[in-house]
Amino acid sequence: MSLNRFFYANSIEKFLQDNNSEILGNLVQFSPFDLTDLQRNAWVYEISYLKQILQNQSGQILFEYSIPRLGKRVDVVLLIKGVIFVLEFKVGAEKYLRQDIEQVWDYALDLKNFHEESRAAVIVPVLIATETKGNFTALLFSHYNDMVVEPLLCNADNLPFVLDNALSKYASSLDLSDWSRSRYMPTPTIIQTASSLYLNHSVEDITRSEASGESLKKTTDVVTGNYRYYQG
Repeated sequence: MSLNRFFYANSIEKFLQDNNSEILGNLVQFSPFDLTDLQRNAWVYEISYLKQILQNQSGQILFEYSIPRLGKRVDVVLLIKGVIFVLEFKVGAEKYLRQDIEQVWDYALDLKNFHEESRAAVIVPVLIATETKGNFTALLFSHYNDMVVEPLLCNADNLPFVLDNALSKYASSLDLSDWSRSRYMPTPTIIQTASSLYLNHSVEDITRSEASGESLKKTTDVVTGNYRYYQG
């Protein structure tokens, strides 16, 4: 797929049949970075582990799915029974770190707001710190009422329970077969939009406006001044 939207994608059934080395080869082939032992070992773990726990599931699986607005990639996306699972693995981690929780939640919120095929779906972000002793698996929608579950925290032993629990509550007949080819439409903030419009144009260049030139110029000065301040 153009722009390497993902490094590997397949039905879960075919993923289970594919050779582990071939899957790893796909991931290595599409990675734009030099492969480190840490990344290789993480992929090897994820492939083997997911093959064990997805034996009774059907749907789609994608590795390293691009989140262009953030310039990052989701470790694994699972599309099962109309539910989008966003999985972030921290292989060997013994703690749930705040930045890791925020990372997986950012991915989920970005998909909900900017990824067209995700807008009608329940999205379940999951942080898997593989070596932690405890876990938190309460299913709660965020207070934004946007069908995004607050991040679930689990270790390697409990991910199957997290998947089954979420599916028992949120499974649907929503068709996600075109999800990987969905349009991605990031929307700039009001400040970014206004700044982009006016930074390189004078007020006189804006030929259609309901505001007077003087009022518009005052507004522009405030907006661009704030934008420059927040950009540092």
